[in-house]
Amino acid sequence: MGASASLRRPSSGRDAGWLVGADLFAVALAFIGQIVLTHALLAEHYGWMVLAIDLFASFFLIIDLGLPTLLARDGGRVPELVPTAIWRIYRLQLLVSAPFVILALLLRPAEWINLNPPFLVMLFAGLIALVHVASYAPRSGLRVLGEARMEAVTKVVERLITTLGYLALYFIGTTSVVAFTFVFFVGASIGWLLALALVMFRAPASTGHEDWTSLDPSWASNKSLLYAALPFAITLGVLPYVVRIEKFMVAGSQGSEVAAVFHVAQLAWLAGLVVPAAMRAALLPVLGASRGDPVLHHYEMEKAADMSFGLLPIGLYGGALIVAIFAPIAFPSEYLDTTYGASAVDLFFVLLFGWAMTLMATPTYTALMAGENSWKFTQFIGLVLAAAVVLGWLFILVMPSNATQRLYGAALASSLSATILLFISWAMSGSFQHVRQRSDDWGLMMLCTTFAVVGFVTHTLWWVFGLPLFMFVPRGWKAMRSTLG
Repeated sequence: MGASASLRRPSSGRDAGWLVGADLFAVALAFIGQIVLTHALLAEHYGWMVLAIDLFASFFLIIDLGLPTLLARDGGRVPELVPTAIWRIYRLQLLVSAPFVILALLLRPAEWINLNPPFLVMLFAGLIALVHVASYAPRSGLRVLGEARMEAVTKVVERLITTLGYLALYFIGTTSVVAFTFVFFVGASIGWLLALALVMFRAPASTGHEDWTSLDPSWASNKSLLYAALPFAITLGVLPYVVRIEKFMVAGSQGSEVAAVFHVAQLAWLAGLVVPAAMRAALLPVLGASRGDPVLHHYEMEKAADMSFGLLPIGLYGGALIVAIFAPIAFPSEYLDTTYGASAVDLFFVLLFGWAMTLMATPTYTALMAGENSWKFTQFIGLVLAAAVVLGWLFILVMPSNATQRLYGAALASSLSATILLFISWAMSGSFQHVRQRSDDWGLMMLCTTFAVVGFVTHTLWWVFGLPLFMFVPRGWKAMRSTLG
């Protein structure tokens, strides 16, 4: 490993800028890849691939153990320990991975959602999930070293290789779902190895003395480290289902073809979620470092809130415009008409409200992650998942009687879950006082976002009444500029 000439420090605005930009570019590549897949594969085979990857991503994420999250929170205090911490994390993750792999073989979770793809699709989907888990520690390491730009590069490289692989298979006429899944595995592996190499190269030279308590007292022993990470580990075991529970319910009740339509609707929505995800990734080290200073912590929270308000109208209207124009050009007609029950575009418009609520919850959500009591964040995610399960059960499994109602019910359940996430994050982070201080902003945001989404869904001019949201953009830009450096 090599020492950098001048050590960079994490910066929420600068790092969020790099991560948002790279994630949006990577998502654009991923979007192209999904377009290729929908044209190259039958709807059933496409459903197999996306459901298998999502299933194992959900099942294996607990192997993460929450340790990269602790590294992101604490690593900035002693940057020279970051590489050693990554190898320590890998040793612990390796110890717990074998039981979960065996458990996956015994439980056969694919059968829970009536999924029966070829064995190799399941194998590569499982390997993709494991490689992605392995990539989290070095990417967290780059972030705490102030090298979010390099983390961004690894994400773009991973997606570029995957998308080019998809295009190569498409142009040679391959229609094998196994081949496309293997290409995804290759791209993920290269992205992980590149991140690992970069973090080892950019980290400061080790002093040879490993004082783990300088990171945090919890790093003193593996036992205390695992205990400190346990809330995040439990959370990571639960969190994927918050996003995917509706898709799994649709697949179990209507089959992989209908689930594929919902997945297409989620593509642009998931693309939009990279914005709050990147903000959260950039905020976590900053809020972790400032949690002992209430004044600085409040200052960072206010800047993050301003950035969220400023990004909201751009994502809301930009996303709606892009999907309305390009989805009919990009995707086969069966995903956009009522062949399988509903149009993916109309479902996306319903999902947009949930995207807005998730974006606005980013500061308070991240504050819970960075707080002293990690179990509070676990409780938070547990409550959100419980709400998502109940809403999904009602709007997908109980109330609907056909595929159309189930698809719209799934989109509505997702948006309502995100709204509950916002309200619970306010309550559990102790932010109601700050919300009340900006009640006019929050009230305007809720009202205008509702008008905009209703207009998009009904194809009427109600969306015009959402345009006042753009008044937040200058303040959001000012907040982001104040953190650049």
